[in-house]
Amino acid sequence: MKYALRAVAVLVLGIVVAGLIFYRYPLWVADQQTRYHLWRRGVKSDYIEAGGYKLHYFEASPAGGAGTPLVLVHGLGARGEDWGAMMPALAAQGFHVYAPDLLGYGRSPKPDLDYSISLEEQTVVNFMQAVHVPRADIGGWSMGGWIAMKLALDHPEIVDRLVIYDSAGIYFPAKWGPDLFTPNDVTGVRELMALLSPKPRPLPNFAAEAALRKLQGNAWVLRRSMSSMTTGRDLLDFRLYEMKPPMLIVWGAQDELIPLSVGERIHESVPQSVLDVVEGCGHLAPAECARPVIEGTVDFLRSEPPLKGGGRNFPVEATAN
Repeated sequence: MKYALRAVAVLVLGIVVAGLIFYRYPLWVADQQTRYHLWRRGVKSDYIEAGGYKLHYFEASPAGGAGTPLVLVHGLGARGEDWGAMMPALAAQGFHVYAPDLLGYGRSPKPDLDYSISLEEQTVVNFMQAVHVPRADIGGWSMGGWIAMKLALDHPEIVDRLVIYDSAGIYFPAKWGPDLFTPNDVTGVRELMALLSPKPRPLPNFAAEAALRKLQGNAWVLRRSMSSMTTGRDLLDFRLYEMKPPMLIVWGAQDELIPLSVGERIHESVPQSVLDVVEGCGHLAPAECARPVIEGTVDFLRSEPPLKGGGRNFPVEATAN
């Protein structure tokens, strides 16, 4: 009886401690769950020296280790984990997937740099050289789409096909200010979430406060990135006609951060592009609507010859993960 009571006491104490850890560090707990899930599905987490910096990256390969190289570039304030819904599925479809944490983000270093689009473009070039991938299909989400498009324009010799998801990169009149990504209170966090998703999940105060701490901890990098982007130096409006690789443009129809009209303008500027509109989804389509996004991505990357022109719309019922 005495040992049974001790066991119960230890169990209760463990539950209390776990609850306190989750309450104080909910994002850390969520990260551990995500990384465990990726590990269980065969996604490797590693570091590599690239351009003088030790970059963190994820790698997911098909059975046998070969496959078509595919490099995925995350967006502003993001990291490789944000491709978590897509990496294992794309690897299962025969792609050798690489998802680096850009300089200043995730588990990569945060040196004193300007964090411009050009800088991060060079980071991707350095990363591809480091992992010995001379050519690849390139995917980019949001700011990552901007980086991917600039990479395809500046280095078409290393890009086979290009996929962008709810991408920045051309001018549009934003309904939000540059401070959106560096909120000062939980109200600002909720405003950011409302712009990212048409159906944001309810966020308890303790989780919103944890998100606020995380955003503020990396605010200086985000501010430098935004400052560089808003100068217009790297905008691609007058360069898109030079685009050579076949291009897929995937967009959440309800994206309030970067509206669908931006994707339509990119599509009009690149004759060899295909526009896929995912109904019922916002800026987080690759995460919240992974199934149709993966289907569209695989169809495009596998098509022979590459799909050109036109577009298609995924129905609302297809947007479930």
